[in-house]
Amino acid sequence: MAQVRIAGIQLLRKATKQETYEHIRSLVSEIPDGAADLVMLPEMWNGPYEARLFPTFAEPEGGPSWQFLSELAKERHVYLCGGSIAERNGEHVYNTAYVFDPAGHEIAKHRKMHLFDIDVTGGQRFFESDTLSPGNEVTTFDTPFCTMGLCICYDFRFPELSRLMVDRGAKIILVPAAFNMTTGPAHWELLFRSRAVDNQVYTVGTAPARDLSASYHSWGHSIVCSPWGEVLSEMDETEGVAITALDFDRLEAVRRELPLLRHRRSDVYRVEPVKP
Repeated sequence: MAQVRIAGIQLLRKATKQETYEHIRSLVSEIPDGAADLVMLPEMWNGPYEARLFPTFAEPEGGPSWQFLSELAKERHVYLCGGSIAERNGEHVYNTAYVFDPAGHEIAKHRKMHLFDIDVTGGQRFFESDTLSPGNEVTTFDTPFCTMGLCICYDFRFPELSRLMVDRGAKIILVPAAFNMTTGPAHWELLFRSRAVDNQVYTVGTAPARDLSASYHSWGHSIVCSPWGEVLSEMDETEGVAITALDFDRLEAVRRELPLLRHRRSDVYRVEPVKP
C-alpha cells in the first residue's frame, strides 16, 4: 500500500486504570471511522511514571490493560501500538509495549532494553533499574503496509538498535516515549530527525501529555519525522490526537536518490545481533 495513516494519542492519564481506559476509548472515538490505520499510545500510561511504583501497577501479559488494548483494537478495527505498560513476569517487572492487529490479536511485544538511569546535574534524576528488568530482543513486526520496528523511549538513543530494525526491513520505527523537561527540549526532535535520516525511515514518537500535578513532567510534543528528516507533525504539551499520513513512495524515492543504506561498507564495519 502507498501509505499508512497513524493516529498518535498524547494522553493525560486519569487517577485509576479504569478511568484511563474509558478516557482512551473516548479519545480514540474522536478519530473518524477509516481515518487511521494504526493508533499509538504513549509510554507507561496505566500508572504514574515513578520507578518505585512500577511494581504496584504491573500486570501479567493478558491482564486487564492487555485485554483493554486487545478489545480496543478489535472495536475500532485498527492496528494498535498500545504504548507501554508495566508487565509482571514472575519476580521481574518490565516496561513492555504490545501491538495488536484489527482482530485484537497480539502480533508484537517489546520489553524496553535500555533502562533509563540518569542523574543530570541541575536536571532530572531517575533510575528505572531500581524496579525494572531489561528486555533483550530486537522487535519488528509485519503489517499489510510494511514492516515496522518498535522500541521504547531510552532505547531510541542507541543507534545500533534502530539499524538492526531497519536491517530486518523496517520502514517505520514506532517509539512510545516519555522524555522529560530536561531531556525533551534538548534531544527529542533532534533524535527523531537523526534516526529518520540515518536509517531513511519514518520515525513516530508518542508521549504523555504534560501533567504538572504529577511527580514526572513529560515534554509531550508527540512527533512524526520523514526519511528526509522533515518534521511532518509535532504536538505541543497538551492532550490531543494527531493523524499523520506516511507516504511510502516518498520513502522509496529518498532511498533511491540518496542510497546510503546500499553504500554501507560491510567489508569494513557492520552491526549484527548477538547470537545466543
